[in-house]
Amino acid sequence: MNRLARLRVEDIQAWLGEVHLSDRKGQTPYYIPVLKQVNPEVFALQIHCLEGEILSWGDETVTFPLMSVIKPFLLLYLLTHLGEDAVFRRVGKQASSYPFNSLTQLQEDRGFPRNPMINSGAIALADLLAGETPESRCKNLLLWLNEMGNCQLFIDRSVLDSVHSYPNTHNQALSLELEKNGYISHRYLALETYNQICCLSGKIADLANLGKLILAAPFGEIILEIMTNCGLYEASQQFALEVGFPTKSGVSGALLSIVPKQGAIACYSPLLNEQGNSILGLNLLTHISHFVK
Repeated sequence: MNRLARLRVEDIQAWLGEVHLSDRKGQTPYYIPVLKQVNPEVFALQIHCLEGEILSWGDETVTFPLMSVIKPFLLLYLLTHLGEDAVFRRVGKQASSYPFNSLTQLQEDRGFPRNPMINSGAIALADLLAGETPESRCKNLLLWLNEMGNCQLFIDRSVLDSVHSYPNTHNQALSLELEKNGYISHRYLALETYNQICCLSGKIADLANLGKLILAAPFGEIILEIMTNCGLYEASQQFALEVGFPTKSGVSGALLSIVPKQGAIACYSPLLNEQGNSILGLNLLTHISHFVK
């Protein structure tokens, strides 16, 4: 029985009322000015059930950058095109107890990125994408995701310009460490490719469709395991114990969660907690998990 399909508008409205007060204590990322300026009250939620039913709440028309939610799909693309051996020579599968942009973690691991869901891992994997320029690499991933996921993603140039306007010293340090230890070949190319793919943007339906792509993918089990252990950074382990859904967050406030054998949950709410995860999104997932179990 798919309990996810039995959710009602009334259920979600009640849970929204409960979590909105705590949600206001969150923040948006200062280091991407265009994200700092978004309306903190904007909200979108869409659930795609495996049987085909689609449930929607909030603003279905709002567009937002995926940011780090692109990371499972970068991994999926490379596993599909290059295979496991090539991918996991560049990145591990272990959880990290440090923040998503930690140089300390990378140095402790002698330059080998611990998993694909943190910045060092995604920068290393961006170096594996085919193409001679960041633009061509990003386009290859974009076209493949739109075709395979039935999406209409696009690169949001205003977000990319905003990313460029505030030099990210953390990511620059990570790319230097990766290059120094031989885990990327071209530091500029890898980092700028990473910047561009994080600015791939879409609507809530696009994100939910991408979730269904993981559910149907040959490498889906690998990706879901990594999302469970690493998708919410240092909060992953506790969330896995309490909720149990494989989940990936992004600093835009995007959140994608998979309910095995039932469907995909996509949420967008911009206010973040200290770990960089959507406060409202995580609260809703907790309520939904109690409902479907």
